[in-house]
Amino acid sequence: MKPLIAGNWKMNGLKASLNEIEALGPAPAACDVLICPPATLIAAMAPAAARFGIATGGQDCHPDPSGAHTGDISAEMLKDAGARFVIVGHSERRADHGESDALVRAKAEAGLRAGLVPIVCVGETEIQRERGEAEAVVGGQLEGSLPKGDGFVIAYEPVWAIGAGRTPTLDDIAAMHAFIRKRTNERIRILYGGSVKPSNAKEILALPDVNGALVGGASLKAADFSAIIAAA
Repeated sequence: MKPLIAGNWKMNGLKASLNEIEALGPAPAACDVLICPPATLIAAMAPAAARFGIATGGQDCHPDPSGAHTGDISAEMLKDAGARFVIVGHSERRADHGESDALVRAKAEAGLRAGLVPIVCVGETEIQRERGEAEAVVGGQLEGSLPKGDGFVIAYEPVWAIGAGRTPTLDDIAAMHAFIRKRTNERIRILYGGSVKPSNAKEILALPDVNGALVGGASLKAADFSAIIAAA
C-alpha cells in the first residue's frame, strides 16, 4: 500500500510559510504527500503544492454543506479552495471542542459527500492506556466515528504522545495498528501520529500495518518533513 505522509500545521503558518513548499520540492513517486495548513492558506497553497505533486487538505469541516454556522467551514468550501483531504476527529478537536464520535462521523461523511478523503483520528489518553483500556477506547472510537464503506484514512494518535516528544514502543504501535486493521479492511490506510520526527520515522514506518504518518510539529520545517518523507 502506497504510504501517505501528511503534515498537520495546526494553528501555525502565514503567507510566508508557503516558502516551505518550495523548499520541500517534488514529492517522490514512492509515497503520497499531503499538507493540511490553516484554512486561510488552503487556496494559496493548493496550486503551489500541486506543482510538486503535493496534496492540500483541511484540518476540520462542518457536517453541513452551508448554513447559519458563523466561523465554520464546510467540506464543500474546502474542496472549492483546492483541498483534497480533510482531518476530522483530531484529539485536540475532541478534547478542546468536546467533539463526540457521532459528530466526527458526520464530518467524515461530509468530507466524502464533497469529494474529499477524510482522515479520521482515533487514540487513547495516557490514563486510559495505563488502565489497560487503550483497545477498548480506540475500538469504540472506530465504531462510532468511521463512515460506512471506504474512501477514508485512519490516523492512530496516542493522545499522550502528541507534541510531548514521547513515542510509544514499536511493539505498542504495531499492536494497535494490527488491532485497527482487524476492525477495518485491507484497502484503508492506517497512519501513525504522535511525535513522529526524522529520528524515529524510519523504524515506525517499517512496522506492519503502518501505512504512513500524520506529522505535527515536524511538518512545519521543510528539512524535517523531507527527512520523514524520505524515510517512507
